[in-house]
Amino acid sequence: MELIEVITSKENLNRAYKKVVANKGASGVDGISVEELGDYIRKNTDTIIASIRNRTYIPKPVRRVYIPKDNGKKRPLGIPTALDRAIQQAIAQPLSDIYEEIFSEYSYGFRPGRSCHDAVKQALEYLNNGYEWVIDIDIKQFFDKVNHDKLIQILREQVNDSTTLNLIRKYLKAGVMENGLEKATKTGVPQGGPLSVVCSNIYLDKLDKELEQRGLRFTRYADDVLIFTKSEEAANRVIKSISSWLERKLFLKVNAAKTKVVRPTRSKYLGFTFLKNSGEWKVKPTTEKKKKLRQKLSEYLKRSKAVARPLAVTIKRVNEMTRGWINYFRIGMMKQFMGELGEWLRHKIRVIVMKQWKTPKTIYRNLSYLNRKNNNGFNHEAIYKVANSRLGWYRRSGMNVVNFIISKDLLENRIKDGAGLLNPLSYYLSKVGI
Repeated sequence: MELIEVITSKENLNRAYKKVVANKGASGVDGISVEELGDYIRKNTDTIIASIRNRTYIPKPVRRVYIPKDNGKKRPLGIPTALDRAIQQAIAQPLSDIYEEIFSEYSYGFRPGRSCHDAVKQALEYLNNGYEWVIDIDIKQFFDKVNHDKLIQILREQVNDSTTLNLIRKYLKAGVMENGLEKATKTGVPQGGPLSVVCSNIYLDKLDKELEQRGLRFTRYADDVLIFTKSEEAANRVIKSISSWLERKLFLKVNAAKTKVVRPTRSKYLGFTFLKNSGEWKVKPTTEKKKKLRQKLSEYLKRSKAVARPLAVTIKRVNEMTRGWINYFRIGMMKQFMGELGEWLRHKIRVIVMKQWKTPKTIYRNLSYLNRKNNNGFNHEAIYKVANSRLGWYRRSGMNVVNFIISKDLLENRIKDGAGLLNPLSYYLSKVGI
């Protein structure tokens, strides 16, 4: 079978459709949602397949949106229409099957059965084998600068089907719709569609093969590349030659300000940085990632908004955010940070509880009830002082009476509606098996 026949087979298209529906996502320039896509495809299946096979299908431009990056800038995304996402997924599936046999062992981004954690663990293996000089390669605007002709040339080595290559080129040239204006795309693979992920890996596989041929130790996740050497001299030689190779062979430029030779403790990779612990290299979340988590939680726990919500709703959402962050960074060392985060979260929740009680009378009544129920042992005067204190909510909620009565155990196990506050330290330790 020609590859285009595999792509347009009912089985492959159905699998692609189900994947797009499962991923949900916003609608493209035509406004057709993922939920509406099924009806549209059922009514037009034969027409769509025929137009793809006879090369008359024209993809629509992607809708340009921007998402914030950690450094305060914005990353451009291109959202294809729901139909184009399904067709791109249908192309990506057999392409992935072909290239999974070819891709490097040290490429980890957007591949089945591989993850960020695998890429980070590979980096640790190199460091612990004595390759302690790190070359951090930052490719300038990679997704915007992929050369279309070069990509098609690379694809042609494995894909001997002109109709498939013609369809892929159409997607590369589909253009971008921004503020009602359509712009042509002369280079790049817009981030946001299933095809861009596969094409970026295919394009950078040439870099992987070059690094392997030179016998270099490296790990790559999408366009995040680290190379490891045993000496600074070797690292400086490699950074010059690889930067030159990328420009000459793949028409990509490295970001001179961000591409550097560093020691592991100064390197950042996929949100982690490296440290030496008891003679062994380990990882931990970067300071920026820890700060971003606190900012995100702090924004959600702003008193003016949080007091208006049921406490159970607030706690469940805080648990989701904290659990998701820990699940990603669990391979890192962060016991102390988890302990500090737990204390900070409990204080924030106590502030919300106290402010929801509002009046000194209600605060006194509720604290007195919990004090008696849980045998905390505080007298009437101590509770009365807290209830009628002129201190601000934050300082009042940090007083011993409040800390002991609205205890860690009460917050974690005895909030109504089954919304116990997650203990970050206990959850982290359970994930690392301590």
